[in-house]
Amino acid sequence: MAVVVSELTENVAGEHAQLVIPITLFVAVLCLCIVIGHLLQENQWVNESITAIFIGSITGTVILILSKWKSSHILTFNEELFFIYLLPPIIFNAGFQVKKKQFFHNFLTIMLFGVVGVFISSLIITSGSWWLFPRLKFHGLTARDYLVLGTIFSATDTVCTLQVLHQDETPLLYSLVFGEGVVNDATTVVLFNAIQKIDVTKLNSKAGLRLIVDFLYLFSTSTALGVTAGLLTAYALKTLYFGRHASIREIALMVLMAYLSYMLAELFELSGILTVFFCGIVMSHYAWHNVTDSSRITTRYLFAMMSFVAETFIFLYVGMDALDIEKWRISKLSFGTSVAIYATIILLMSLGRAAFVFPLSALSNYMNRRADRTYKITFRHQVIIWWAGLMRGAVSIALAFKQYTFSGVTMDPTDAVMITNTIIVVLFSTVVFGFLTKPLISYLLPNSAPNNLSREESKILKEDMNLPLLSFEESATTNILRAKDSLSMLIERPVYTIHYYWRRFDDAYMRPIFGGPISSSSSR
Repeated sequence: MAVVVSELTENVAGEHAQLVIPITLFVAVLCLCIVIGHLLQENQWVNESITAIFIGSITGTVILILSKWKSSHILTFNEELFFIYLLPPIIFNAGFQVKKKQFFHNFLTIMLFGVVGVFISSLIITSGSWWLFPRLKFHGLTARDYLVLGTIFSATDTVCTLQVLHQDETPLLYSLVFGEGVVNDATTVVLFNAIQKIDVTKLNSKAGLRLIVDFLYLFSTSTALGVTAGLLTAYALKTLYFGRHASIREIALMVLMAYLSYMLAELFELSGILTVFFCGIVMSHYAWHNVTDSSRITTRYLFAMMSFVAETFIFLYVGMDALDIEKWRISKLSFGTSVAIYATIILLMSLGRAAFVFPLSALSNYMNRRADRTYKITFRHQVIIWWAGLMRGAVSIALAFKQYTFSGVTMDPTDAVMITNTIIVVLFSTVVFGFLTKPLISYLLPNSAPNNLSREESKILKEDMNLPLLSFEESATTNILRAKDSLSMLIERPVYTIHYYWRRFDDAYMRPIFGGPISSSSSR
């Protein structure tokens, strides 16, 4: 009996060591990334993503040598780990930290880039790869694989560009790049989930319509769930006033409600990424004003820290996974064919970006046309927006692993090729395009000056227009005249009108119930 207990104890201790040692090493490498990233903070040529990838590659090389060319990993990547634990804090923080005044002021343009643009880009990448891959002697992909491939390589990562741009100097450009990046991630995940539900054996107009319907359903319901969770949190914090006893309860409620919204979306097969993003926006708009000053500071830095660690974790693993010998051994393509596939994907990504950035920018300028308007997307801005979306990152990696692996492992040669393709494209786009971002922006915007609103638009945003909300206290004729004036103003300048009237409604009805100052002059 004693011998059996001893063996069980030894087995448990062995399993414990097998789990603790890799985690300890990975955390140590994460700490190294933070230290080196701090030392390189002044060097805008190298950002946190590039630093993590390089350190991951070096660590993977060391592990590969020590393991006698058997493995380059400390931990095994699991796509569920990414979607359940790593992705929520990244997306929530993006919504929580977003400058809502600029985001919603350019909301229609951001939605054009982040939603319509994803469909256009996915279509070009899917059709282009479907036509070119067989000519490059790469076979084995199914119709669903090609559709997913278009989605995977439409997911952008705009971190490199955002680290170079200055929000105070180029508010419009910064808002568009940041907003498109977040909405793009949400849209690609929603589109990815919608593709999984369609019958790929019958790709016709009916299937396309079904895909669009499923997408709109997922998009709208996921957004509604996120907004509802954020409003419930704000109302609870405002009415119950948790801070009078302990601010820790306020912070815990915000964190747990955000995560609950994400898990509920996943439970109901919606888009958790979209839900938690809008939950973050609503919480920062209402709930954040209902907590104590210490909780405001804590939540802002807590969410930023969680997002930072999660992003560093992902890019660190990408650097290690690039040296995964097993995936390269399983892949049976020649070196020349592999390089041709990488080049084809990057070319299709570039064409997909150009196909919607420039036309949709022209459409946005037309929608916001004004005779005296200087606040528009210039051609140089369009080039920077196009360039910012060429880099790929965490979402592309996660979707590729979810489609082509099982718990991070694949034994199929075609699937292995797709994983290695994704990793190489992410590495190349992040490192090469990331290095070139600063000189490109310096060349295109040599003397960046604050891109302010025109005088008349500033007047619209700051002063009280003589077009109040409809009132039951006044005659029907007066209300009809005001409605006509509002309609004509909406046709002339739709974005500013919608933004203005939302602020009026928000101050009159939403903030008194859910919290927040009755003022929209602040940037939050």
